[in-house]
Amino acid sequence: MGPAETVMSSFLHQCGDVAVIDGGLATELERYGADLNDPLWSAKCLLTSPHLIRTVHLDYLEAGADIIITASYQATIQGFENKGYSLEESENLLRKSVEIACEARELYYGRCREASTGHTSDNRVLKQRQILVAASVGSYGAYLADGSEYSGDYGDAMDLGFLKNFHRRRVKVLADSGPDLIAFETVPNKLEAQAFVQLLEEEEINVPAWLSFNSKDGVHVVSGDSLPECVAVAESSNKIVAVGINCTPPRFIRDLILSIKKVTSKPILIYPNSGESYDADSKEWVQNTGVSDEDFVSYVNKWCEAGASLVGGCCRTTPNTIRAIYRTLSRRSVAPS
Repeated sequence: MGPAETVMSSFLHQCGDVAVIDGGLATELERYGADLNDPLWSAKCLLTSPHLIRTVHLDYLEAGADIIITASYQATIQGFENKGYSLEESENLLRKSVEIACEARELYYGRCREASTGHTSDNRVLKQRQILVAASVGSYGAYLADGSEYSGDYGDAMDLGFLKNFHRRRVKVLADSGPDLIAFETVPNKLEAQAFVQLLEEEEINVPAWLSFNSKDGVHVVSGDSLPECVAVAESSNKIVAVGINCTPPRFIRDLILSIKKVTSKPILIYPNSGESYDADSKEWVQNTGVSDEDFVSYVNKWCEAGASLVGGCCRTTPNTIRAIYRTLSRRSVAPS
């Protein structure tokens, strides 16, 4: 086990062997009044309303999250430059995403110190614990903002060199901004996973990272690539400290965990979406196609029994979802064995 893997192992041990990841960011920002109808999506708030991002991070910490993910999923240097920002301004916005999450963590620790107990009458969790900030790196498809992170189809001309060069500076800037982890999220194909793993080596990045794929059939990643082959890419790197699935309907997760477990000994992370369908043409979620928080959380014990070590939510999940996961895991940790 390498140094990075030891860090994750000790963190999970401190969490009672299962850590809670936060939930959806964009939905919550919109609930607070942010307008995200933009190719930059939630990264737009780095420009317009950073205070709202900090508030949402705090909401998730007070719901029991052990890991908060920065608002940089759709934040790319190329995307900011397309909006007229200079390279320097673009890099500063990437750094800002990490700074906001770290500020939220410090604010949360302050509230924990002021609280007399670990829980408040309004169900906020104010419990001093190690909290990790994960710098989000979305796929090339997320930058395209055309739904291709949900198909993994980048065209026949796509190659490893292009993807590495697309992500290189962004990953380096985020890694140098002080996060505890790098979260490579919604990775739709094997080629991009290889690009991320090679970048970590080439740039000598020592921040631990996770690789999270997405699936729409419960068997393959969305491009149709073999999930075991994609997971094997993560398994080959001692800089990748966890591997798993995000932005995938809850009903598929248990079988995906079992598939991943056959290929890797690394901790398995899962943060599914609510199960709602996304219409890439209208850029809207199809109403009433998801599961309730109660149904979502009813899966949690099954996922942990199957082998998940980090559990949270992705699109359309809320602090209420995460609070329910936290409670379920808390009951699980005190249940007689």
